[in-house]
Amino acid sequence: MGVATPPPTTPRPPLWLAGPSRFAMLNRTQARWGLGAFVLLLAATLLALASPPPATVAGDTTQTDTALYGAIVSGIRGGGDYYSVTANALRRGDYPLRPFVTFRLPALAVVEAHVPQSVMESLLYALVAGTAAAWFVRLRPAFLRTLPLTCAMLLLAGGMAAFVQRDLIGFHEIWAGLLIALSLALRRDDRWSAAVAIGLVAMLIRETAVLYVGIMAVLAFAEGNRREAFGWGASMAVLALVLAFHAHAVADVVRPTDPASPGWAGLLGFGFFVRAMVASTALTLAPLVVAAPLVGVALFGWASWVEPLALRTLTVFCGYAALLGLFGRADTFYWGLMIAPVLLVGLAFAPDGLRDLVSRARDRRRITVTRLVR
Repeated sequence: MGVATPPPTTPRPPLWLAGPSRFAMLNRTQARWGLGAFVLLLAATLLALASPPPATVAGDTTQTDTALYGAIVSGIRGGGDYYSVTANALRRGDYPLRPFVTFRLPALAVVEAHVPQSVMESLLYALVAGTAAAWFVRLRPAFLRTLPLTCAMLLLAGGMAAFVQRDLIGFHEIWAGLLIALSLALRRDDRWSAAVAIGLVAMLIRETAVLYVGIMAVLAFAEGNRREAFGWGASMAVLALVLAFHAHAVADVVRPTDPASPGWAGLLGFGFFVRAMVASTALTLAPLVVAAPLVGVALFGWASWVEPLALRTLTVFCGYAALLGLFGRADTFYWGLMIAPVLLVGLAFAPDGLRDLVSRARDRRRITVTRLVR
């Protein structure tokens, strides 16, 4: 007597995607585990309802930080040294001056001080347009028709809603977040040097972009792309050298009586990450009870797309989710801007992934028992 396992069925025709989702060939047991994980993910996003509300401090934080960055740029334009000007501005605003990372790297402020405001705005809008164009090129082969591609681009626009606000032009996360999104879109197995260079620029504007670069280095090494991994690693070595000079320059202007940072061990959890992503995208227009689960659906959607780019993007999201959940504070919700531009695009991949997952979980193919006669 023998047991014949049911033959694998061919995937159902895609709804929106050009090919089957990642879940299209799962067996019933795997699909049920996957469906359970998806339900748990949606439930976890509701932790945002109990997390500190960054929206209540967003206005004050944005205004005070914008004023701080503006004062620094004005001081440099007046002939001041970046580090002296920044130290004085931090003291006037009652900001901490220790450790040295409380001082932003000088690149953005120095450029802004020597370039007219209209040129900076043009550069920002050009970066937004270039990032959108790069993602259009990467997303176009993923969809069967114009409608889903249009929806994906509209979702991309929803993720970049905060990035076209002129009053946020001095925010380092605005520039670094766009550069990370552009780097992701341009990176290919056979063409990665431009992505590495853009990642380096992102780190020189906001050093927390090193998390993105580190993840890309690890993934390149894991995939056997040794030269690419070396490229990402070399860019981090450049950042380490810059940070060493930066720390030395900060030490020259900080006084023993200057206040220190309260630390970044916020331990606010996954719910705070979700809330930060809602505050950083167009989801902020929706009630939190609706917006929070959509963050989970977007993450699920990125897991659904069968494309190496999707795996890298999802891993970057997970890395910054850990950063925000472990080290974020209520007044540092804007760290979410580092990954906000492309998060919502995952919603365009979710319909196929969810349909395939449910279909496989409900698979009722029978196991055939046969009697063997010798």
